[in-house]
Amino acid sequence: MHYWADLHVHSRYAMAASKEITPEQLVFWARRKGLTLIGTGDLTHPGWRDELRTKLEEAEEGLWRLKPSCELPPGSDLPMAPTVRFVLAGEVSTVYKKAGKTRKVHHLILLPHFEAAERLAGRLERYGNLHSDGRPTLGLDSRDLLAITLEVAPAAVLIPAHIWTPHYSVFGMKTGFNSLEECYGDLTAEIHAVETGLSSDPAMNRRLSILDDYALVSNSDAHSPAKLAREATRFETELSFSGLRRALRRPFPGLMGTVEFFPEEGKYHWDGHRACGVRWSPQQTMAAGERCPVCGRRVTVGVLHRVAVLADRAEEGQPPAARPAERLLSLSKIIAEAEQAGEGTKKVQRLYDRMLATHGPELSILREVPLEDLAETAGVRVAEGVRRVRLGLLKVTPGYDGVYGTVEIY
Repeated sequence: MHYWADLHVHSRYAMAASKEITPEQLVFWARRKGLTLIGTGDLTHPGWRDELRTKLEEAEEGLWRLKPSCELPPGSDLPMAPTVRFVLAGEVSTVYKKAGKTRKVHHLILLPHFEAAERLAGRLERYGNLHSDGRPTLGLDSRDLLAITLEVAPAAVLIPAHIWTPHYSVFGMKTGFNSLEECYGDLTAEIHAVETGLSSDPAMNRRLSILDDYALVSNSDAHSPAKLAREATRFETELSFSGLRRALRRPFPGLMGTVEFFPEEGKYHWDGHRACGVRWSPQQTMAAGERCPVCGRRVTVGVLHRVAVLADRAEEGQPPAARPAERLLSLSKIIAEAEQAGEGTKKVQRLYDRMLATHGPELSILREVPLEDLAETAGVRVAEGVRRVRLGLLKVTPGYDGVYGTVEIY
């Protein structure tokens, strides 16, 4: 079957995450977005695992569903809304010294059952506090985290998370490496897929031949339920943990493609210094010797710059692992710009609900529903906004040094 998945999300136990994140809310928003499979997030946190055990029940092999007694009313009719499943998943941060440098790398872990999650948490608690943050910080080498994960559950999947983020990723300019082998050592062959993150897209990553053998997956890294599916990955496989795992391993049967955040919107796409209001392209940064013209300190080097440093191609390569990718904006943002109103206003939310009730989940509306049908429901201006997003006819201002970029439709 074809389905959309968002495997990297967080619970309310994660730092800076919404307190509204519950299993019920995740399912509510997954159906509105058009997601069939979502990660539970934060599988190492004991309080979250307890809540998941209480509210979820077994479904297909290695997957879970919300108990009927816990489901929320849909809020509006949702034609063609998918049935939602969970896969046990969580992000782990490792901070350690290697080759004379402090390394900070984030990893997304997928597990086949709760027993594996319990065993993994038991092994990891000696390296850090699993209670204080849904995404724990561990004093553990990335290679050793992978080894422990596979010892606990040989069927587990570990995916390097948002691989270009300057401060917390395998290729990050501040604390990362120049290759996956430097990070995972003799276990590198156990890595099959990497997560591109919000500040990069597959076209940027395919400029590196060292990534030719890896699948590029996209997830929302959502810290609130409504942010689900801002990035997602499409699969065509049986709905099970085994099917998902096969699709994420070479030669990636059933991995169909991704939808992407505009990478320029990511808060580390360009270089710059937020405190001084300096926003630079990589070329400007290189010309200035990476020094802020206001305060003289080094600017934060962003994802586009870091990709350029490691790239060995001028343009995107098309290796066997390459899959199609589409850039999208959220439907509420399109409506808000069309109506010249805030995304959280009742006017925008009413129109959003009407469109979902008429045409189905958000991913379908953004990608497939004929524009003339959208115009009948939401007006010509909203339909024109969807058209411009589909064609990429937008004004984009890149994000930098922790400041999100902006995308203007009109």
